[in-house]
Parts: sequence; C-alpha cells; structure tokens
Amino acid sequence: MRLHTASHRWLGQHVDTAGGPPAAEGALLLAVVALCALAAWLPAIALPAAYHGFADQRVWLGLPHAADVLSNLPFAAMGVWGLAWLRRLPAGRIGVAQRGLAGLFFLGLIATTFCSAVYHLAPDHIGLCIDRLGMSLAFAGLLGLAAADRINARAGAALAVVVAVAAPTAALIDGWAGNMTPWAVLQGGGLVLLAALALRRPQPRALGFSIVGVIAFYAVAKVLELADAPVFALTQEFISGHSAKHVAAAWAAWPVVRALQRAAWAGPVPAARVTMR
Repeated sequence: MRLHTASHRWLGQHVDTAGGPPAAEGALLLAVVALCALAAWLPAIALPAAYHGFADQRVWLGLPHAADVLSNLPFAAMGVWGLAWLRRLPAGRIGVAQRGLAGLFFLGLIATTFCSAVYHLAPDHIGLCIDRLGMSLAFAGLLGLAAADRINARAGAALAVVVAVAAPTAALIDGWAGNMTPWAVLQGGGLVLLAALALRRPQPRALGFSIVGVIAFYAVAKVLELADAPVFALTQEFISGHSAKHVAAAWAAWPVVRALQRAAWAGPVPAARVTMR
C-alpha cells in the first residue's frame, strides 16, 4: 500500500516539474536571450518630452490628478480578490509553482496600485521608475505562471526570476540613462512570449487560465493609453484614456481570477486510491 501511494506522489512531482519537453525549455531560453540582446543592441529611445502631460489634470478634494491616481484602485481590488481565491484553492489542485507564481502576480498588482499612485500624484521621470518597479512584480508573476502552465514548473520559476531582475533593471536604465528601449523590449517581448505560450496546451496540474484573454485586455489598455486625450474629449471629460487604461489593465487579471474560481469550485482533490492486490 505504501509503495503504491508513494508511486502516485512521485508521479505527481515528476509531472509538475518536468511536464514540458526539453525543446520547449530550449525555445524559451533562446527567446529570452534574443530579447536581452535586442534590449542591449537596439538604439536608445528617449522618453517623449510631453510623456508626463496627461489629459486629465483635474484636482478633487485637494488630490492632484485625482482620476489618474484613483483609477489605480482596481489593481488592488483584483490583487486582493485573486489572493482570496488562491487561499480557497484546495491543496494539490494546481502545482506548487503555479500557486506561488499566481500569488506573486496578485501581490504585484497590489504593489502597482501604490507605485502608480505615487507617480500620478506628481508625474515625473523618477515617479515613472517607481511605477514600473511595481509593475515588474506583476509581469514576473504573470509570465512565470504562463510558462509553468504551458511548459513546466522549472521553466515558469526560471522565467519569473529573469523578469523579476530584468524589469526593474530596465526601469532604472530608463530613469538614469533616459533610455526606454529595454523597457519597450520587455513589454513587447513579454506579449510575444505570452502569445507563443498560448499556442501550447496546459500541462497537468496547470491553472489553465486564458492567456488570450489576458492579452486582449492588455491590448485594449495600450490602445486607451495611446488615445489619452481623444478619449477624454470623446467622453466629454468624464474619463481620460489613461485612466481608462488603468481599469482595462486591471481587468487583464480577470482570466487568472476566473481560472482560480473554477479550480476552487471543483471541490477537494481526491486522495490517491490505495488498493491491495
């Protein structure tokens, strides 16, 4: 009986850590190396002079740039909501790596709320770096979770570590050297990696969240960001594109939260059957 149960445990651990083929790990490594090379070799791009001049400059109850500051609250709401569902998830429903990376993602969303609020209180270059430092945790958790789901836990953990180091580095390079190229490569390359991972099937014990859904919400957020002033004018100064961008970007966490809900509602994980021959 003990041998039979132990074999089930060993198989579960084996699938969780090495479920993806070595070719997929190699392709991921090659992609990361290529992105690092692009970030280092592409020409430097300076931040536009008018970057910090957002459309909505209104003050509310003494709070400067109130809409851009308060529109960060959905990030915190999604982060807390996701952590609550993660706590309700039965042990063993998803892999240990997926659980940890999802937690990192939601904590990153909460950090983004505060870091982005600091930036929008008085938008400047230093504040922008602080904003991006908060986003770095969320990026690391999300990309790592996607890799763990679609390749294996080892790939997910490794990618999360790389992004957790590369993203703050890119933000600081922009702040100190005025070169936003590494950050642009990080964001664009991250979306390409997500799209590539979306083409693969979820591995055993994966969370199974919709990567396509995450990309769709994020794409809407980027469009709104680029249309800051036009959206502000179109809505008769009700909301700017940048404020709406915060809300849309926060909703990019919904596919992950929804997957956690489905996993929690599935009930307890059945214990391994112990049979006597």
